[in-house]
Amino acid sequence: MPHLQKYILAIDQSTSATKIILFEQNGVLRHRVSISHQQYYPQPEFVEHNPVEIFDNTLSGIRQILAETSLDASSITAIAITNQRETSLIWDKNTGLPVYNAAVWQCQRGAGFCAQLREKGYSETIRNKTGLIIDPYFSASKLHWILNNVKGIESKAKCGDLLLGTMDSWLLWKLTNGKVHATDYSNACRTMLFNINTLEWDDELIELFGLHKSMFPKVQFSDEIFGYTSTDILPGQPIPIAGLLGDSHAALFGQNCFEPGIAKATYGTGSSIMMNIGNQILSSPVGLVTSIGWGRAGAIDYVFEGNIHCTGDTINWLVNDAELISNAAESEPLALSVKDNNQVYFVPSFVGLGAPYWDNQARACISGMARNTKKAHIVRAALESIAYQVKDLIDLMVENASIPFREMRVDGGPTRNNFLMQFQSDMLRKEVVRSNIEEISALGSAFMAGLACGFWKDLNEIKALRKLDKTFVPAMSSEEIEKLYSGWKLAVKRSRLVE
Repeated sequence: MPHLQKYILAIDQSTSATKIILFEQNGVLRHRVSISHQQYYPQPEFVEHNPVEIFDNTLSGIRQILAETSLDASSITAIAITNQRETSLIWDKNTGLPVYNAAVWQCQRGAGFCAQLREKGYSETIRNKTGLIIDPYFSASKLHWILNNVKGIESKAKCGDLLLGTMDSWLLWKLTNGKVHATDYSNACRTMLFNINTLEWDDELIELFGLHKSMFPKVQFSDEIFGYTSTDILPGQPIPIAGLLGDSHAALFGQNCFEPGIAKATYGTGSSIMMNIGNQILSSPVGLVTSIGWGRAGAIDYVFEGNIHCTGDTINWLVNDAELISNAAESEPLALSVKDNNQVYFVPSFVGLGAPYWDNQARACISGMARNTKKAHIVRAALESIAYQVKDLIDLMVENASIPFREMRVDGGPTRNNFLMQFQSDMLRKEVVRSNIEEISALGSAFMAGLACGFWKDLNEIKALRKLDKTFVPAMSSEEIEKLYSGWKLAVKRSRLVE
């Protein structure tokens, strides 16, 4: 069936920037624009974004990409949204303004309240309902903090004047000029407020975190049309908005991990390691969580997932804070300039350790340095730390999951580093298959939006569009792998101050 419109426009609202990406019907990236936004650190362990800045950047990016490609709204079949997931905010539906900055997924402001819940024995209840462990990484304790620390908003919440959501909800609400307040299953399930068994917002958890049901968005399947752009916000023909997906879930979909046992690793600021486990909920191994992969075609696909707080951000630290290298590309030749790590290990637990440790008190450390340690050893150790953290999770999935591990697919900016990918393959003792597109999350959400609008007819048509870049084959001996990994486990103990 011919289409008058030729493109899917994907909004990839990530931790460091908002990217607007245009995809053709053959899955090829036509054009992209990226606009960075400010990171705010008002207190130790607090991380914030300005939601107004992010929406303004989104609009600017859309206008820029249309101008640079000489297209108008009639050329866009649909707008897709993929986003940093647990980042959350509360806004006033009357003024359209946030009551406070968005609390970013890395933010630890809810750690104290989470500790109280664990002490009161809520761990099993929350895990049974949500598939998650109690941790400030997820949205619930961030939203609890905002509602309890911003003066004068509790009364507004009780009156139904406040709305809450993750960044997809915020962008959808703004793009539709306040007409649609919704989210998808993949984002909802990461809030620690959504029951993955009943597929509804959980009243007990809403009350436990002191929130109000009136604040919550409607939850929909990702292959639905959520609404249309408002001509007051984006002039021209209204464009359908569909394909809402959390970034890690969108990457899983973009990697065509449609069958159980296929896993992917997304290397971004942090990393999500995710394995499709099919249409049935399975109890995840200790240290991992069970989440909803996506809702599509009236059905739910579930996943095992582990989240690493700091992977690509480790490289950012090398560049921007430690100033050991001037750009990320320098890390690969510098790492290769030395024959090994010289027993130096870098544990990048700047905001604690995520899965499988879930230790908020862990702190970053570089250990094993000798008098002959060079800058290159530290940079190499930083890159190796990314692969070790991924191995931590994949080993746990393989050892404990009831579904065999079939294949590892990788994506994200750091995957361009061939040293890192080869080391990753060695550590996993598996082939690592790299996509030929960095913007795999955007492509995944675009695929989902395209299915919603008939741009692509089914999964088979999408599978035919998959393009690979390179496959890395393990080459290191088992003895060397075990030696290096044992050193990593010792370094992690030091980071956690375990005697």
